[in-house]
Amino acid sequence: MRRRILYVQFGDPAFYPPIEHSSGILADRGWNVVLLGTDAFGDQKLKLPSHPRIRAKNLSLVRAGGVYGGLYIFFFLWALFWTCSWRPEWIYVSDPLALPTSWLIRKLTGVRMIYHEHDAPNAQSVRSRFMRMVLACREILGREVELCIVPQHERLVDFLKATGRMLPTLCVWNCPRLEEVECDNNSKPGSELIIWYHGSINGSRVPPELVVAASRFHGAVRLRLAGYETAGSAGYVEKLINVAAKNGTPGIIEFLGSIPYRKDLLKAASKADVALSLMPKTSENINMRHMVGASNKPFDCMASGLPLLVSDLPEWTSTFVEPCYALACDPTDVDSIETQLRWYLDHPVERREMGRRCADKIRHGWNYDTVFKDVLTTLECC
Repeated sequence: MRRRILYVQFGDPAFYPPIEHSSGILADRGWNVVLLGTDAFGDQKLKLPSHPRIRAKNLSLVRAGGVYGGLYIFFFLWALFWTCSWRPEWIYVSDPLALPTSWLIRKLTGVRMIYHEHDAPNAQSVRSRFMRMVLACREILGREVELCIVPQHERLVDFLKATGRMLPTLCVWNCPRLEEVECDNNSKPGSELIIWYHGSINGSRVPPELVVAASRFHGAVRLRLAGYETAGSAGYVEKLINVAAKNGTPGIIEFLGSIPYRKDLLKAASKADVALSLMPKTSENINMRHMVGASNKPFDCMASGLPLLVSDLPEWTSTFVEPCYALACDPTDVDSIETQLRWYLDHPVERREMGRRCADKIRHGWNYDTVFKDVLTTLECC
């Protein structure tokens, strides 16, 4: 008999690769999967691949006043209906905003749950009654559900401290699927250097200093961006284009927009030469301070056969630079960025070897099929 698992997220599941990966792994093993989510704000157009044993259902997200108005109550009733009528063996809760709904469902039905916290809520900035309720439910469910998953070790330690959890908790990195390894780098000696970036586009991920540094190569270094501007960074791509023009290289930025399916996204990435994975040097947000393992971008690009350019932070240096998967720079220093871009441009053979090493690392360890095994054991043995 096929087993059933219900994913509950007050957000778009297509925005979270670990949801796509875990649901795909389970469906491939014979589970029936239903993903309950909401449409995203904006027009990002990200899509999940079709699978005969996966049904994805999103509510239209329309603000009705307050935090989310009556929509959240409807979301709770909708998720409760699916739980009572479909009777899943597990509910997989995958974001903090779904926690109040999940707490009520667990209280009413006693269904087993996994809580996978992609990003920790910022307790220091909580002002609304709704967010206070989210934090209270996080503490209760974080302490009581059968399994919790956190994508980074320091975040896991903080989660255990905040919730007082004593039950099983796993650190599962946001790696790509094994089937997504796409090492097809066609760069040749003497060709231009194409820097790849995908994801949300803002000043901390694609700093203007990068454009200034790239402009110093008079067109030999270009930036290829795929993704979307967030609500707080509207118009940022145009700003980068203007920076390039002011520095004498108006054509070095290519903006592809959102690429709906991950398969197409990673294939496009494999046509570039180096991938960008920069983080701010300082942040008060625990999610930004501890992104190694939590950020899927460096692993995605490694799966596409691309070496990385990362920030010169200790955690990033030890994970990516020392094993020769990346070079590091100060993302606020144009000269530092230029130095590393020049090395990549001048060493195409070594660059391609780094890319092959990156793809091999994903193939032999840093893939979701491997890191998800302990979660799979919990789901299928209980």
